[in-house]
Amino acid sequence: MSFSSTSQTVDELVTVGAFSHGGEPEAGFDPINGWAEGTEPLIQSTLFKRHNTSLVNDLATNYSVSSDGLTWTVKIRDDVKFTDGVPLTAKDVAFTFNKTANGSSGMDLSMLESVKPLDDTTIQFKLNDPQSTFIYKLAGLGIVPEHAYNNETYGQKPIGSGPYKFVQWDKGQQVIFERNDDYYGQKPYFRKITCLFMTSDAAFAAAKSGQVDLAEIPVSLANQTVNGMRTISLDSIDARGISFPMQADTGEKTADNYTIGNNVTSDATIRKALNIGIDRQALINGALNGQGTEEFTGVDRMPFGNKEAIFEDGNIDEAKKILSSGGWKDTDGDGILEKNGLKAEFTLTYPSSDQTRQALAVSVSEEAKKLGIKINVEGKSWDEIDTSAYSTPNVWGYGSIDPTDMYLRYYSVRSGSGEWSKYNNVIFYNNSAVDSNLRKAMTTLDQNTANKYWKASAWDGTTGYSEKGDAAWLWIATLKYVYVVDETLDIGTPGLQPHGADIFNNIYEWKRIGNQTS
Repeated sequence: MSFSSTSQTVDELVTVGAFSHGGEPEAGFDPINGWAEGTEPLIQSTLFKRHNTSLVNDLATNYSVSSDGLTWTVKIRDDVKFTDGVPLTAKDVAFTFNKTANGSSGMDLSMLESVKPLDDTTIQFKLNDPQSTFIYKLAGLGIVPEHAYNNETYGQKPIGSGPYKFVQWDKGQQVIFERNDDYYGQKPYFRKITCLFMTSDAAFAAAKSGQVDLAEIPVSLANQTVNGMRTISLDSIDARGISFPMQADTGEKTADNYTIGNNVTSDATIRKALNIGIDRQALINGALNGQGTEEFTGVDRMPFGNKEAIFEDGNIDEAKKILSSGGWKDTDGDGILEKNGLKAEFTLTYPSSDQTRQALAVSVSEEAKKLGIKINVEGKSWDEIDTSAYSTPNVWGYGSIDPTDMYLRYYSVRSGSGEWSKYNNVIFYNNSAVDSNLRKAMTTLDQNTANKYWKASAWDGTTGYSEKGDAAWLWIATLKYVYVVDETLDIGTPGLQPHGADIFNNIYEWKRIGNQTS
């Protein structure tokens, strides 16, 4: 096999699963409605691009921040045009950010007070709160054309200034992009990209039948071979972890009348014992088919991850001692510990559409049995998880170079706006020392100093959200993303994959090699 189709030319590319867990975007290819937040949008340009754990210029040429951290001024290129020939200016950047800030389905820009163009190549962002992480917002939003934007229709037929231009979207089947030959940056090799939308099983079948050049496959199939294709595992920063509701169930409800608190996970000895007793590598070898690495804080590999918070796991004897000293005993011999008449038993949910999280949930449940803790595993829809997450542990996925995720996960005030704000601090964690470190990290503009405070929020020598402190979460593993790739396709060196993957982040390096026929 040379590549996917005899009718396909060497500079055409067919992929499936390239948008990974994001899949087909329900709202279309509109950044204002959430398309490609923090990843390569292909169609649109961004002010900055992600490169592993750092950022590089895209539209931006430089930027400055005022001493109080409230005014960010960004200069952009003057040689950029949208694919309809209209120049991209600072007005388009301001329009995009203002429109997103005033909407409810895009990124959280609640810290943004105003955005305005100072001239064609200068944009001024005014914040209502100093944000050391604001630059990641500047990298996360594709720029749309003010003159051609309609909220109802743009996502179906987007116009942008990125390396590719939109051609057509056959909903439920595929989207087609063609190279933007007027692109200001490095030109990609591939003239045309067709992205198919399929289930993971169908994607693997398509790869085996030679229909695609690249397909993401489930970790369970990582050891399978496909003729004419090689299997690759890409490192990621995409961690899987279990949230532990921190308050007892006292009858308190959220504003939407959802129960807050869990009488078992609110006990620190339960949380600590699970963190120490679970054998992460065993879970990776089993549930993830070896496609992952141990994770202890959710951000172990990041510049703001605290190595001092990492601990020795798989220690069943130590975990049992912790439980015993915390008052948990098996008094009736049923294998489940009790304390003051309460069984060490709780439900663990996972999104029912995610086989990997299901496998992790089941494996954690098996490991917990060894400690005398009974975990009942249940697959739920996201709508159901949204109502139960404040009282029921859930298997989550996170992975971003933006440490704002940590702030939203552990800061006691459940702030923010937009679609994702419901997931901010779902466990209702409240530690004043952690809050203090998180606020200092968020408002300190020097990145090295900010990283010091991010690390301290995990463990400052006395307290923190990690196992050494409050053990607020049970972090398990960082995933590897597994793809089968046609033997004639060279995808260069993709960067670390964020949550949801970003396989196209180095599309400029991709090319056809070897025996090429059309």
